[in-house]
Amino acid sequence: EVQLVESGGGLVQAGGSLKLSCKVRGFTYDDYTIGWFRQAPGKEREGVSSISRSDGSTLYEDSVKGRFTTSSDKRKNTVYLQMNSLKPEDTAVYYCAFLHTIHAHTTLDEYEYDYWGQGTQVTVSS
Repeated sequence: EVQLVESGGGLVQAGGSLKLSCKVRGFTYDDYTIGWFRQAPGKEREGVSSISRSDGSTLYEDSVKGRFTTSSDKRKNTVYLQMNSLKPEDTAVYYCAFLHTIHAHTTLDEYEYDYWGQGTQVTVSS
């Protein structure tokens, strides 16, 4: 069974940076997609970014374009979310999610994903 282990959350001042990690366990092939999602208190969960391990293609939600970058390290079977120029409105619990897909595919639709990490808190102070 696929397990996702997240790390890297924390408290940072506005304008600062954080890097989240999502370690994939239990699946050693490249035919999958990792999505990053976040949920702020009182709000619905929203998609932030997505990366296909098949071809490296990426997709970003408009509010994070130019600030967030997702990447993967095949050797470590880990996907990262580098977050720069953080804003207080980025404060949320961040989750990574796994989608097994034969063809390269990126999506911010949470209902397409099969497995989820435990979440990590990101707090941006003003």
